[in-house]
Amino acid sequence: MLQRLLLIAGGMYLLGATCWVVWSARVHDSGQAVSLLNAACDPTRELWREINSRFTEHLLRERGETVKIRQSHGGSSSQARAVIDGLDADVVTLALWSDTEAIHQKGLIDEGWEERLPNRSLPFVSTIVFVVRKGNPLQIADWPDLVREGVRVITPNPKTSGNGKWSLLAAYGSVLLRGGSSAEADAFLERLFAGVPVLDTSARAATMTFSQKRIGDVHLTWENEAYLEVAEAKGALEIVRPPISVLAEPHVAVVSANTRRRGTVHVADAYMRYLYGEEAQEIIARNYYRPTSPEAWAKYENFFGELELFPVSRLAPGAIDSAEVWRELGNRFFAEGALFDRIYLKLHGGVKVP
Repeated sequence: MLQRLLLIAGGMYLLGATCWVVWSARVHDSGQAVSLLNAACDPTRELWREINSRFTEHLLRERGETVKIRQSHGGSSSQARAVIDGLDADVVTLALWSDTEAIHQKGLIDEGWEERLPNRSLPFVSTIVFVVRKGNPLQIADWPDLVREGVRVITPNPKTSGNGKWSLLAAYGSVLLRGGSSAEADAFLERLFAGVPVLDTSARAATMTFSQKRIGDVHLTWENEAYLEVAEAKGALEIVRPPISVLAEPHVAVVSANTRRRGTVHVADAYMRYLYGEEAQEIIARNYYRPTSPEAWAKYENFFGELELFPVSRLAPGAIDSAEVWRELGNRFFAEGALFDRIYLKLHGGVKVP
């Protein structure tokens, strides 16, 4: 039995090596570098800039091949729609399972995409934290502080932004997972969005609103974006970690229909698998994303401080897989006429969400 398994494994290795040689020969024959397009969510620009540079060096060093990686950034849901509408992305690195799944449902990503790469196609995870003004003048420490009278909250639009969706889910879960009822969690969201003066379309736009336009008292944002925002503010802003927040899972995937048509299947796969290696996991941690390899996490765990993270499956009890979890969350919070739409209509006199 063992011998048979080894023969099968050997055959698979030879097949993979043959495919790489065919792809490599095509690159040499054309005399041109392979070009990949990564359609990514908005606040990951700095991460991909560094990873792309190191991956191209890695590929040249290990395979003697040249690859050029282009980036497209925007709100996660907007990026998913762009790929569905024809953006010729080879890979997508979006903020939510549901955005990647929407592309799969259109036939652009192969079946079983979530299990194609290690750790459910999650080379890193993240969460939502608070950014406040220097000295934290309003003494904001936890989610209930966001709905105090006069507190203005900056968070992007949950209809277009992964940051916006994760922030809403984190706020809702902060009530429900501390023993509050669904009705109390609904009411908390209404009070929260009553204090939101601007709904930007993406995470980076919300950062600009808070840090540069100086609108708002607290900014709900990705952990990595918070560190970057505070560093660029040169002492004018601070990070506050609430005691509990959501485990944000930004999946990655190869857009198989596009890579097969463009002849970039193997380099796109190599790009995605590179993210799990030691070099990339170090880059991920240094950019304040939470690496998923046990070795990298053990090295950088103290870097991220104490914070209880809950998976969104806790908000969809009874759901047996990602599809059921996100179907329930979408129907409850984000679909047309769901909770966020009802809150927005109520707060804005019947005006629909922009």
